[in-house]
Amino acid sequence: MSGIAGLEREIAGCRICAERFAATATAHAPRPVTRLSGTARILICGQAPGARVHESGLPFDDPSGDRLRDWMGVDRAVFYDRARIAILPMGFCFPGYDARGADLPPPAICARTWRARALALMDRVELVLLVGAHAQRWHLGRAAPVTETVRNWRDLAPRHLPLPHPSWRNTGWLKKNPWFAEEVLPWLRAEVSRLLS
Repeated sequence: MSGIAGLEREIAGCRICAERFAATATAHAPRPVTRLSGTARILICGQAPGARVHESGLPFDDPSGDRLRDWMGVDRAVFYDRARIAILPMGFCFPGYDARGADLPPPAICARTWRARALALMDRVELVLLVGAHAQRWHLGRAAPVTETVRNWRDLAPRHLPLPHPSWRNTGWLKKNPWFAEEVLPWLRAEVSRLLS
């Protein structure tokens, strides 16, 4: 039995946040969503699954995923080939909604409980995509604003690449920051192509 398979089974059975999720407006049960890999050279670290991903059980199975795949220059088949791309969000389950209808932040206990073990088993990773503030803070150990962190991407590449969240809510951010499409995305697509070849 491989270490990755065993850990994924453990994670699938995690119920640490059951009471927390039951107390949200959606009153949902935990459903951890990850895609670990011992062979992937690319690791995507996002925030936490949304409601649609909670239903499907497939990470980034939503418009945010469509945009992220476009940024990376890959199709769904490549994106979901766990031998090539691993996905490890900061929170493995949909956290529920706040009073305004926005996703709650990923519970910190998830990363504290599982993250170090999962990362240790994925030792072939060469590029870590840090999608959003939660992943950037955890992996980089600092709490700089997303725009500042992404703007300074060259200081972190080629190991880490900070990205804004690909949510369609961030369309305004993308329009205000054209340098992201002009500078970051060409590098990202070239590096993803290199690592997948």
